Amino acid sequence: MKPFRILAIALCLCASAVAQEYPTKPIRLIAPFAPGGPTDLFARLMGAKLGERLGQPVLVENRPGAGGSVGAEVAAKAAPDGYTLILVSSSFAVNATLYPKLPYDALRDFAPVTLLASAPFLLVAHASVPASNVRELIALAKAKPGALNYGSGGSGSGPHIVAELFKSQAGVDIVHIPYKGTGPLIAALVAGDVQLAFGNIFALVPQVKSGRLKAIAVTGRERSSAVPDVPTVAESGLPGFEAVGVHGLLAPAGTPRPVIDKLNTECIAILRSPEVRSQLASDGAEPVGNTPEQYAAQIAAEMQKWSKLIVERGIRAD
Repeated sequence: MKPFRILAIALCLCASAVAQEYPTKPIRLIAPFAPGGPTDLFARLMGAKLGERLGQPVLVENRPGAGGSVGAEVAAKAAPDGYTLILVSSSFAVNATLYPKLPYDALRDFAPVTLLASAPFLLVAHASVPASNVRELIALAKAKPGALNYGSGGSGSGPHIVAELFKSQAGVDIVHIPYKGTGPLIAALVAGDVQLAFGNIFALVPQVKSGRLKAIAVTGRERSSAVPDVPTVAESGLPGFEAVGVHGLLAPAGTPRPVIDKLNTECIAILRSPEVRSQLASDGAEPVGNTPEQYAAQIAAEMQKWSKLIVERGIRAD
């Protein structure tokens, strides 16, 4: 047998052994945002389920800061052995342009595992705003440039970026008012201090049901099962508009492919479980579960999409 064939067989056997033995100790799952937010809650859900399937604890570690880039740096510099993972949100692709001097490369320094879930944003308005759909809102904004305002949980946040995409495609001038987090934003919306916002469906629906806010549209390609009576932005006045929030799982670059494949298989099994699908649906999210290659392509596409918008609109982080 030729030497290179012997080496190839040995490497295959070694890789197989790694996949069979992994994991042999607890796994660290970094949540790059503060406790209590959507990313943290989803990380805890996935961590608990992964721990059950892998037979080792998956311990969530919150590393907030700089829109998720602090936690991403920790993950990028961790040992590529499968024992440090990170659950990222849409900000991962946005930060590549928003923070020009990141201490990591979003494409080169990570090994994608799978895109876990996606969820549209919900566009809401204070009850006093004289518009009940996207067409009326665009007409109002064009009739009174700069008179309307919208809030977000911070400059550079997902809702801020999505609102700027809406402004760009609709050709309207609506003033941005950033708040320090979703809680203060919702309080300001309810009080009428800010008129509009794009936000998390789960967080905003209670205020819509109370009558304090009006649901204008969802930002996905299709209507959300969480609010099926609310139309999409595209169908109600701005054709072609689509923007969704995503959550995905990454490992440091160089993590053995058998480990990536094992994590991918387990994550997809978790996403297919009725319990997790029901939990995601209640939050207005949809399970995805794709291959590492498909997720890598999705990250690259998102980076390109948001980079163009950020540069054109001159968007800056806090």
